[in-house]
Order: sequence, then structure tokens, then C-alpha cells
Amino acid sequence: MGRSLDAEDPLTLAIAPPPNETVEERERRLRDEEEARKVSDRIDEQIKAERAALKKKRPVKVLLLGQSESGKSTTLKNFRLTYSADAWAEERASWRAVVQLNLVRNVNMILDMVAEEMSAPSRSAQPDSDVSDDEDAVASPAAVTEPPLRFTNRHALLRLQLAPLSRLQKDLEYVIGAASGEPASLNNLEGPVLPVGARGRHKQEFFIRSHKSWNSQGEADSTIPRKYKEAQARETKEIIASCAEDMSAIWEDPIVQEMLARRRINMEATPGFFLNDLDRIAARDYQPSDDDVVRARLRTLGVQEYNIRFETGPAAGSEWCLYDVGGSRTQRHAWFPYFDDCDAIIFLAPINCFDERLTEDRHVNRLEDSFMLWKAICSSKLLAKTQMVLFLNKCDLLEQKLRAGVKVSEYVRSYGDRANDVQTVSKYFAQHFKEIFRRNSPEPRQFKVHMTSVIDTRATAVTLGIVEEGILRAYLERVDLI
Repeated sequence: MGRSLDAEDPLTLAIAPPPNETVEERERRLRDEEEARKVSDRIDEQIKAERAALKKKRPVKVLLLGQSESGKSTTLKNFRLTYSADAWAEERASWRAVVQLNLVRNVNMILDMVAEEMSAPSRSAQPDSDVSDDEDAVASPAAVTEPPLRFTNRHALLRLQLAPLSRLQKDLEYVIGAASGEPASLNNLEGPVLPVGARGRHKQEFFIRSHKSWNSQGEADSTIPRKYKEAQARETKEIIASCAEDMSAIWEDPIVQEMLARRRINMEATPGFFLNDLDRIAARDYQPSDDDVVRARLRTLGVQEYNIRFETGPAAGSEWCLYDVGGSRTQRHAWFPYFDDCDAIIFLAPINCFDERLTEDRHVNRLEDSFMLWKAICSSKLLAKTQMVLFLNKCDLLEQKLRAGVKVSEYVRSYGDRANDVQTVSKYFAQHFKEIFRRNSPEPRQFKVHMTSVIDTRATAVTLGIVEEGILRAYLERVDLI
């Protein structure tokens, strides 16, 4: 037989009116209960309002898209340098090993090519045999046969004296990789990657996974003991300092420069090029500058995510979540999950690559690949209301290439007889991107085009100021705050 819960329930007993309650006491109790109910309702409304505000204050979500080596990671660094200076300063010193790795890799790439040439002195300057010229927008100059390069015993001696750099490169790759938690048996500890557009085979470049924190200052985030890292840092400084004169000699050697020209390799245009800064980086007390970190090359596979709390500018106090999504063909499938709830896309298209081909597919022109990627992004219905910002990047390298005498009309047939200068070429390419956007956007909308060279931190900071204000305004309108 059940029992009465109301008679024995502690809560019921606590809120029950007194047994001998008078009329005045009852009215007072009811007034107090009503006031308590109003206070409770106000608290509930305040909680609802705060929850709604939190939803509106979600981070501004920005995707950096573009093909591999278009400048996405460099743009992300510029964002952090410009708007999160304190966090940037804390990890600047950790980039010293990356800059040193870039420098050593520059030299080792040259030494590998010298070794090839010295073992095959009859090599002629032929274009890639696996590249056809049947693309509508691309043509290739005729092959040229040239006399063999005359290497001497001096080159053999320089190779011998610089031999420690091969081991040093592997040691630096191991330290950086192990610091990120990568397994010790990395299959990416191979030779340096050749520049896009160069004649020769492309070797796999050293990389780390995007979810690993290689530059953390905490000992717990590294599989390498601190003493080993400090000893390795000292050894690296000594080796680079002792080899500095020979590194400069091999880089400035006229025969080596002729070899690079025949192979169509512009070392200055390669990511992470530091040979022109050799004297400064080889100093034993070297510390990387902001410009060094922005220019440093460290290939990361996967999606890099950075939460940046803006310290300056119109967006000061707001939080932005920036995603650097890998641009190689094998990584583009990872883009689509990040389209949802995206506030803005910054698409980077290098316009200096009109005469270059994809590393992944030597039959595809890099500029044409950017056009196809841009079309796919513009036509996506998931991004119909997303703000688009286009960076036509590497304008500095475009100017160098045009000054060297490279004719756009020889590679882009539709260019015709227009002037072969930066202003005309960049305007022509910008118009082509605008036309693709106009024809393929699901809804009428505006977008901004910026001519950039993202390794120029000062000029890029000005551009980012304009981009920041535009993205912030569109974001506020989207969450109904203005």
C-alpha cells in the first residue's frame, strides 16, 4: 500500500504555509512569492539574452584558400603579426631553426644539382619531356642545346667542404619534426624540393602535421630533451658559421649561376630563400626578425587553425578563427567541411606563375589551375552569402619575371600584343578573375581585389587593415548587430 509523498516530502513541508497563518501574513507571503517570481523571471530573461549575445559574438570565421605555395601560410603569419603581436613575439625565437633549415636547404639544393651536372657533363637545356604543349592558354619556348658547363676542382672542393650541411639538414628536420610529435622514422627526411617550373625531378619536401605544436615552448610538447635541443642549437650555429664563406662562394659562383639559368630555376623566387641574408643568419647570435619568420617556409599538411584575439584596429577585442587549408590537389577535398558558417574567404592567386605548371600534375598550368579553383569557389551555393576577398599575390615576383624578359603572350595566347609590364598584366589577370566571379556567383554580390606581395609585411599590414574593416562590417550585418 503506497504512502502519501506530499505529507512527508521535505520540499512540500518547507514551502507549505504556516498552520496558524493570519490573513495579513498570507497577503505578505503571497506578495513576497510574487516578487521572487518576478526576480526569477528577470534572471531567466537575462540568461536567454546572454546566450543570444554569445551566439552573436562567435568568432569571425575566415578561410584562406588557394593552390599550394600561393601564400596562404604567409598571409596567416601577417594576420598574427599585425593583430596579435604579443603571442607572435612569444614564439618568434622558435622559428630560428626553421630559418636555418631553409638556408641549409637552399645550399643543399644547389649542391645536389652541381653533383648531377658533374656526373653528366653533356647535359643540355631541354624542357620537361612529360609536358605537352596542347593547352589552349599555354605555349613553351623551343628547346635549346648548350655546351656543357665547365666545373673545376674548386667546385669539387666546395662540395666536400659543405658536406656537413647534408647531415645538418636531416638533424634540423628531425628536431623540428620530433618537437611536433612526429615519429622518428620520417619518410619525409628527403632532399629539398625543386622550385615549380624548374627542370628536373621534384623531391618530397619535409613537412609536419598541422595538428602538431612544433613551436611550443613547453617541454611536455616535445619528445626531445631540452639539453639535446640546446646542444643541437649550438652545433647548428657553429656549422653554419664555419661554412658561411663556402656557402657564399657556391651561391655566387658564375658557373653555378649559369647552371641555375639553364635549368630555369630562380632561387630568389623559391619559398624560404635566405641565401642573400647569409651573413646575418650565419652570425652565432642570430635571432630571427619578423620579416624572417614571415618568409620562412615550413610545409604543413592538413588544416592549420589559429584563434586570434585582435589587439588593435576596428576589430580590437573580437576573436577571429582563421583556417589555412592545404592547397595541393590531394588536400582540396578537406575544404568543404569548413564552408559551413564561413564569414569570409581570402583567396590567394599567385599571378607570377603564368609560365609554371603544377608540381602534382606537370600538364596543368598553375594560373589556369587558379582560375578553375576560383570558379569552383565562386559557384558554390554553400558560399553564396560569404564575403569574397581576392589577393592577386606575388606581384613582386611577377615584376622580376617581366623585367627578366619573360613574355606573357608566349604562355597566355589570349594576352595578345598588350604591353608586357606589371600594371597591364595584373590588370588583365584581375579582369579575368572578376569575370569568372560575375558569371558564376549564385547571387549578385561585391568582392574586393588586392594586388599583394605578402612577404612585404608593411604593405600587407595596410591591405589587411582594409580587409579587416570589410570583413568585420559584413560579419556584424550577418549577426544583425548593425
